[in-house]
Amino acid sequence: MRGRHVLIGAAALALATVGLSAATPIPANIAAAVASTERPDFDKARDADRKPAEMLAFAGVKPGMKIVELAPGQGYYTRILSLAVGQLGKVTGISGRPLNAVNEWAQTHSQVVTMDDAKPGTIPVQSIEKFDLVWTTMNYHDFKNGKTADGGEAAAAYNAAAFEVLKPGGAYLVSDHDTAKGAGATVTSTLHRIEAATVIKEVEAAGFKLEAQSNILRHPTDDHTVRVVESGIRGKTDQFVLLFRKPK
Repeated sequence: MRGRHVLIGAAALALATVGLSAATPIPANIAAAVASTERPDFDKARDADRKPAEMLAFAGVKPGMKIVELAPGQGYYTRILSLAVGQLGKVTGISGRPLNAVNEWAQTHSQVVTMDDAKPGTIPVQSIEKFDLVWTTMNYHDFKNGKTADGGEAAAAYNAAAFEVLKPGGAYLVSDHDTAKGAGATVTSTLHRIEAATVIKEVEAAGFKLEAQSNILRHPTDDHTVRVVESGIRGKTDQFVLLFRKPK
């Protein structure tokens, strides 16, 4: 009986390893979104580093999905996500200070995209219907530095809010710049990095279960000691990509 348990454990480990490294096929809706002529050239110039098709495929973005995007910045992913979900989908950007580029896209794609002004740590969506996916990239370390209106930590508040707005079985994608093992959240305001293990622990504490990790944006040559905006490392940082699931 013990031998059987060992074999089962080994098989489970093998499956988990495959899940981390196997390439994910690119669905037609995602391929079309990335190739769209609506996307500006300054977005397309970043595709080689950001690998958007692989990222959306990993997250399982499908036509008609309803997505919350936390801190969309200039809207690089807002544009691709909205094109991938199509006219029956919805992308809601949550930002305390929406920038011009993402606002312009929201105005011209208002059937799909809305931008909600929000205080740190909040997802003030008005929809009664729950969402399929909460998405945030290269922001979690900043959430650790932010404070909610009552003085709490923004990252913990966002995790709780994401859990609340997602439907049972919904997904939460978090990607950010990794740091040295053991560094945890000690360099979020200096190097603008955070350890993957810390994010996993915190997000699971909010009720999520880690479903998969991806090596899509891994860069082994990054030694984790340089600020992410420095010349030579910008766009080439070692990044983790984590997919969490809200239990059904």
